[in-house]
Amino acid sequence: MLTLANVRLRRGPQVLIDDASLGIFRGEKVGIVGRNGAGKSTLLALIKGELLPDTGEYSAPPNLTLAAVAQELPDAVDAPLVEYILDGDIELRAVEAQLAQAERSGDGTRIGALHAEYEHLAGYSGKSRAAEMAAGLGFAPEEIDRPVRQFSGGLKMRANLARALMRRSDVLLLDEPTNHLDLDAVLWLEQWLRSYPGTLLLVSHDREFLDGVADRILALENGQLRSYAGNYSAYEIQHAAEGERTRALLARQEREIARVSSFVARFRAQASKARQVQSRLKALARLGEIAAVQPESDFEWEFATPLKLPRPLLTLEKLAAGYGTRRVIENVSLSVSPGDRIGILGRNGAGKSTLMRILAGQLGPVAGTLTAAPDVTTGFFAQIELEHLDSDSTAIAELGRRGGSDVALWPEQQRRDHLGRFGFRGERVFEPTGRFSGGERARLALAILVARKPNLLLLDEPTNHLDLQMRHSLLVALQDFPGAVVVVSHDRTLLRGACDSFLLVAGGSVTSFDGDLDDYAAWLARSGKARQTSDAKAATAAPSRQEQRRLDAEARNRLTPLKNEQRRIESQLEKLARERQQLEAELADPATYTSKPPQESRQLTQRHSDLTRDIATLEERWLEVMSELESG
Repeated sequence: MLTLANVRLRRGPQVLIDDASLGIFRGEKVGIVGRNGAGKSTLLALIKGELLPDTGEYSAPPNLTLAAVAQELPDAVDAPLVEYILDGDIELRAVEAQLAQAERSGDGTRIGALHAEYEHLAGYSGKSRAAEMAAGLGFAPEEIDRPVRQFSGGLKMRANLARALMRRSDVLLLDEPTNHLDLDAVLWLEQWLRSYPGTLLLVSHDREFLDGVADRILALENGQLRSYAGNYSAYEIQHAAEGERTRALLARQEREIARVSSFVARFRAQASKARQVQSRLKALARLGEIAAVQPESDFEWEFATPLKLPRPLLTLEKLAAGYGTRRVIENVSLSVSPGDRIGILGRNGAGKSTLMRILAGQLGPVAGTLTAAPDVTTGFFAQIELEHLDSDSTAIAELGRRGGSDVALWPEQQRRDHLGRFGFRGERVFEPTGRFSGGERARLALAILVARKPNLLLLDEPTNHLDLQMRHSLLVALQDFPGAVVVVSHDRTLLRGACDSFLLVAGGSVTSFDGDLDDYAAWLARSGKARQTSDAKAATAAPSRQEQRRLDAEARNRLTPLKNEQRRIESQLEKLARERQQLEAELADPATYTSKPPQESRQLTQRHSDLTRDIATLEERWLEVMSELESG
């Protein structure tokens, strides 16, 4: 059992958790919830032994095996993915090393004993278990033999998650494990965690994921750590009931204080009432302080009404899209109009992000047509938007720089008011964005998007890094938005609440999906079984070692020019981005327009437009190159 006794945890002068006492028992599946910055990750760090409590005591049984996801990305790991995941099974790897040593020394007795232990640890099925783990988390079958260093950052985090799941552990600690997963991988992970035999401590802001996995909730609120039986929905009911009881008690106490205070004020000067006055004053002092219920959310987001709502906004006719010579989706016909609420479903790598980039105008079709209304204004949110924020710039400056020409002219107070609606208040608007957490950067990116007054919202995993209250506020804002919304997300609560229809991206096609998310989960299960059968047939035709070496050499020779081009493009992008940033600072300075001739100011504006176009072209080619590299 894990035990906390009167534990206090601080971050600098701030008390995150105060006087926490509880026990966590073997086999429990515990969800940990709370606002961003409440101390959830700090609590996990205490349990991992990475820090000690400031006061109180934390204890755990001796020889307890903990597993957690490594946060460091394996950038220089040349090992194939399947071997990297299998490295998580430390006991099996230890037996393999001992067996190799015994074979070198010719110790037959030791070899026999180790083979028995290897079989007991299911060593002969180790690689297939690792491959199954990779498939469940969204890796394609052909990717399991690729070196880990070749994967993107998000896929490397998936590899770290798979490696942690391979660990034979008594306690598994997971901090926001769904952030880098697609919906199909989230559904697989939910099933896996249900059958995990050890103790699970799970930090998550995914309501349905918590409902599907947790049987107990630890809630961190205002420095207090409280335990609730059941899943997240059960916690919500209990927490709401507590709030109502607290409000009722607070109202009753306020009435009692007012009554006693009135009596004391009336009779304090009368000697005959002195004893009664003193008695009531003592009773008043004995009344325990009841903390007022804090509002659940400080965020009330609202998408501004678009200036125009043309119908339709976009029309796609027999469109095909892809990278280089590879087509990802083909023959797509689709119309998007104001009021549409569309969720995009599909496996990892099926082409969901490609479809979103087509709708956003960031990727041109290779066949067919895309027709946009003249007055369409697109707001595209993707995780890469967070990377485009200048870490040295402030929130208020980024809003002016990236919010569009109209926002650049807003007075400071209007910009501060706008950021305040997204939780950036007071002097926080002048802090460099490099100090912001992932959730704060996501909020800022959404604030910039909202300021543009789009009539078409394209949201690619918008809830990553957002806590439960912020996700709820986003959902409510989307429900009231008069324009069109297209969403890719692993958050089922968002998909259920925001989407009226679904499109399925699979097998290079985009088709209407006639069903809900439960039907989609069933479709994934059926298609997964069919894919396993196909993979098994393909495995019987695997190339020989000599042939495989020849194929690998050809692949290296083919990929070298692409890698060189990748480095060249990245260098150019960095240079152009610096020049554009300097230009934007100059264009934002009013002195530019008063101290220089109008012709020179127009030249600066034209150069900025040229840079933006050149950067977009290079970024598109970079994506094509990366796609070709990843496809091998």
